Amino acid sequence: MRALWRIVGPLVAGEVRAVLRGFALTVLVLVMGVALLGVSGWFITAAAVAGLAGTGALFNVFVPSAMVRLLALGRTAARYGERVLTHDATLRALSRLRVRLMQGLVAAPWRRLERLRARAVLNRLVADIDALDGVMLRLLLPGLAGGAVILASGLVLSWLVHPWVGLWVACGYLVGPTLVFLFGARLARRPARRAEAAMQAMRSRLVDMVGAREDLAVFGQLDRAAEAVQGAVARHAEARAEVDRVERRMGFGLDLIGTLVVGGALGLGATLARAGEIGAPEVAIGTLAALALGETVAPVRRALAEVGRMISAARRVAPALDVPEETGGVAPSGMLVLEDVTFAQGQGRALFAPVSLRVAAGETVALTGPSGSGKSTLLLMAAGVLAPVGGRVTLGGTDVSAVPERALRRTVAMVPQRHALIAGTVAENLRLAAPEATEADLTAALEAVALSRVVAGKGGLDAPLGFHGAGLSGGEARRLVLARALLRRPEVLLLDEPTEGLDRATAERVMAGLRAALPDAAILLAAHRQAEISGADRVVTLRPPAS
Repeated sequence: MRALWRIVGPLVAGEVRAVLRGFALTVLVLVMGVALLGVSGWFITAAAVAGLAGTGALFNVFVPSAMVRLLALGRTAARYGERVLTHDATLRALSRLRVRLMQGLVAAPWRRLERLRARAVLNRLVADIDALDGVMLRLLLPGLAGGAVILASGLVLSWLVHPWVGLWVACGYLVGPTLVFLFGARLARRPARRAEAAMQAMRSRLVDMVGAREDLAVFGQLDRAAEAVQGAVARHAEARAEVDRVERRMGFGLDLIGTLVVGGALGLGATLARAGEIGAPEVAIGTLAALALGETVAPVRRALAEVGRMISAARRVAPALDVPEETGGVAPSGMLVLEDVTFAQGQGRALFAPVSLRVAAGETVALTGPSGSGKSTLLLMAAGVLAPVGGRVTLGGTDVSAVPERALRRTVAMVPQRHALIAGTVAENLRLAAPEATEADLTAALEAVALSRVVAGKGGLDAPLGFHGAGLSGGEARRLVLARALLRRPEVLLLDEPTEGLDRATAERVMAGLRAALPDAAILLAAHRQAEISGADRVVTLRPPAS
């Protein structure tokens, strides 16, 4: 439950006024419900007693009936306002929570981000946010409002009816349902987690099966993938059935507690009436108010079915909300220097022999070596993404590990082998790097990578692209990512096999265009094609470590 409390602050922050107004209306709805049933019961009983006593002609029926109508209409209006306010506040709070979660993901270590599967992460993110909407709507507001109304009703019944009746009703509805909720939450937590895990597995497997259906069919694995989805569906159904059983049992417990409280209020009232301490109308008020208060504990049953899912989501979400404050810092500039740099995974053998190189402004240095020799890893260390196990990487004399992330990204840009394009227009993809760039800037960047004619043929800067840049060939997508990097105007440009998938003539044009667009930038690239190597001022070959 501690994880849920960590979520309450971020959810309520920024929506305090709306939440307080929603809380007030929730309390008003419950109070009106209790008052409506209590006044109705008193009215009917008092009218019956007056008729039996022969004083019915003198009994004023207009004021009580007007109160009943007022309470009924007011309760309906308050319920509508409460739903509008609380749901609107919750949706806005969840929207901000999504942004904070994405900021937390962006701030995660690069290696962790590299291992994430986009579909699984987004699926989990959506499911967790959906689960957390119940924290405010089905747990926090109903719980606090119900407790406040029960306490207030106990005090009012103590004044209007008798202290013993007020104490019985207040203690019965506060203690009993709380114990039922805590016990039921403990029983439901594990099956609720299993149900949520099965649901996530079902979604992920279904998405993977649909996305790779052609390959699965070719290799005869489509039936097996479908069986995996069906297995997840069966596990989800089994876990949900267990949650439903817990909910029914705890619901029976709540009904039993409500029956005991109402019966006890009636019994106490009858005893006090026989003793002459209260009259029949007061007995009716106490009994029917106790009956009406059953509405205050009704949300407990629904919360039981979702509390396990809420807790699991809160445990995953809460750590991701701790986003470190970003400081601008001073952007370093100057020569990129690698001094006796090497790298190894864990305690394993070094990937390559120590490397020392310098890349000055306006210079291009190519890294060569067989596949797997560590060229990409060296670029990641130059970008400050990976820390070398030996040696150091400096930029303008400053160790890159000591440079704030934001400042480093203003100076250093890297284009990895895998391109990252979004569904949107060509201009939207380019402006991810430079939101304020003009159309002339975008066109110049496309011209530098020999892509302007291709884009013009597809409809220009407003040409739409699909998911992952669908609509472009591999080489075209690669050049679009290169154009996006140029818009950053970096002082250091790191390229991982930038002309992969291009014919030699186009590759040479791209390499020349990159240098022309950034004449003063230091360019370090992992190269395996002659067009990339021939355009470099120096070539550094990575060698295996000494035995």
